Amino acid sequence: MDEFSLNTEPACDDEAEEFEIDGECAMTEYVDQTGNIPRGENPLPPAVGMEFDSYDDVYYFYNCYAKQQGFGVRVSNTWYRKSKERYRAKFSCSSAGFKKKTEANRPRPETRTGCPAMIKFRLMDNHRWRIIEMELEHNHLTGPAGSSFCKSRRMTDPGSKRPLPIDGSEEVCKIKLFRTLVIDEDDEGGEIRNNIDGGGNKLKLKQGDAREMLDFFTRMQLSSPGFFYVMDINEKGCLRNVFWAETRCRAAYGYFGDVVFFDTKSLTENYEVPLVVFACINHHMQMVPLGCGLVSSQSVESFIWLFRAWLTYMVGRAPQTIITGPCKALQSAVSDVFPRAFHCLSLTNIKEKIASEFDPTFTRVVYRSLRVDEFELAWEDMVKTHGLENHKWLQTLYEDRKRWVPLYLKEVFLAGLFPVKENERLSSPFEEYLSPQTSLKEFLCTYERAILEIEQRETLSDMESTNNSSCALNSRFSFELQLSKLYTNEIFKKFQDEIEGMYSCFSVREMSTDSSSLTYYIVKEDILIEQNCRLTREFEVMYNTCDSEILCACGLFNFRGYLCRHALSVINEIGLEETPPRYILARWRKDIGRDYIFNHGCNNNNNNGDDIDINNPVHRYDSLYKCVVNVVDEGRRSHDRYKFASQSLDEILNKVHVQENCPASSM
Repeated sequence: MDEFSLNTEPACDDEAEEFEIDGECAMTEYVDQTGNIPRGENPLPPAVGMEFDSYDDVYYFYNCYAKQQGFGVRVSNTWYRKSKERYRAKFSCSSAGFKKKTEANRPRPETRTGCPAMIKFRLMDNHRWRIIEMELEHNHLTGPAGSSFCKSRRMTDPGSKRPLPIDGSEEVCKIKLFRTLVIDEDDEGGEIRNNIDGGGNKLKLKQGDAREMLDFFTRMQLSSPGFFYVMDINEKGCLRNVFWAETRCRAAYGYFGDVVFFDTKSLTENYEVPLVVFACINHHMQMVPLGCGLVSSQSVESFIWLFRAWLTYMVGRAPQTIITGPCKALQSAVSDVFPRAFHCLSLTNIKEKIASEFDPTFTRVVYRSLRVDEFELAWEDMVKTHGLENHKWLQTLYEDRKRWVPLYLKEVFLAGLFPVKENERLSSPFEEYLSPQTSLKEFLCTYERAILEIEQRETLSDMESTNNSSCALNSRFSFELQLSKLYTNEIFKKFQDEIEGMYSCFSVREMSTDSSSLTYYIVKEDILIEQNCRLTREFEVMYNTCDSEILCACGLFNFRGYLCRHALSVINEIGLEETPPRYILARWRKDIGRDYIFNHGCNNNNNNGDDIDINNPVHRYDSLYKCVVNVVDEGRRSHDRYKFASQSLDEILNKVHVQENCPASSM
């Protein structure tokens, strides 16, 4: 995991020559403790963004890699300035291009194949050489057996013709490899990206992955006709991006899709499978998938294609709020495809970029600020204390603070998808089924089991919530008894935490009254900050008697979807026995049946079909299918119901056939 470091000085004098931090980099991760790679030992393939101290070091590095893979290297092109200083070069596989035709009597046989494998690199302003383009795939067989016969093995210094001890141990030389998370000066807004991705316009698939993917899609469609997938092909006919989704995903989106989390952890942490997941939280606070994708790169184009594919599958119904990682490419794609949605940045992803020694300070500033001026002063103090005034990544974060700092998000409904406590985090529904080393074939083989277990987990929670009609009550408050009959078990337990928190609210007093209906209260709470350390905070609560509206400055209702301890304290103070109906959300209720059949209307709880597009055959199909499934569900309950339902369906079918043959009928 990349982290930005607060250390700008070496740990000790002995390391002063080995450690170096680029002034234009947010962070630097070294291959080993010294930051060097021994010449002749190459643990990494070339990747866009790698930086080296010298031109020769790049050649050493690529030649070591070539030896490991079994091909030769030659210098294809070198660019010079007028001062005869090299500033750009290209190294290629020895099989690149083709030999010139000759009229000799006995011409040598053609040994080249036009191989595309190469790296391009250039001299940067920091006087290091950076790989800017690369291609790893060859169009011919390679192997270590023949690599020793390559000319580049016998003479590896492209500039001085001197032999280099790649295989020998008589000279211990080091190549310094800088592996950086770069903030590009030319990119406005400070784009943050991982340059060890290796660019590309196509998915990097292993042998057999394409066949495995096609078999997977075929198998899924046979078992579920509503399974959807679409592929993005580049100009060369290669697979670039993929999207797929279950039948159940669209229906789940109808119930819980007002807030969507777009997980890109597999991309930012360089997983073998470049998986991205659309997800939401169900009525048991469980993460459920709304669709998956594979992308070739973290580019605006790839994300736009993926978002449009997902939006097409969801029949053009965009979410109210979408949560993503702090990536500029994602921000551009979201504003393009979801212009009306509020774009929130994942605090979980941001905190994962924070170094451990800096995390306590950062957490305290972000989570414990209740007012804007309080946050601004705490942030300024944090930056000055750690000497981070010119830190571009933190500057970018500060500019986007209204998208990720809880203080600024109190008026945005986030449905439990935003961590409001310091130890909370967001995760993908497939987190336990995918690791950095999991191959695509392994993931596709476990995908069906993962989906089944996710559905079974929800079904089991439904049964437990339905059967547990009399939950254990912790108080004598009437609203606790009221919501024990309505909330699912998981939501009710979280609501009980707020009831328990009422006992730490030791003062409720009326502050002012703006009119005959609006009243403001101040609620004091004794908060445990750290072990044996408590702090008293004041929260303002507004209550409107006309429409039973109650708003608290902590914003928990928008974060979680249920009332906070401060609002409950006011309800108790003014003598209300029950929670106002407007604060009992349907998404958390256990007494609402969810059949997971997609409804094209605005609300999946509306079954009358009046708001579907009757001219759209897909809408007509889904609407009728939902009605028929309800008939099937009722008809299976008894023998008499089955006979009646079967006869009725036969009669309906005959009437439909008559209607179809009628000259006046129209589609």
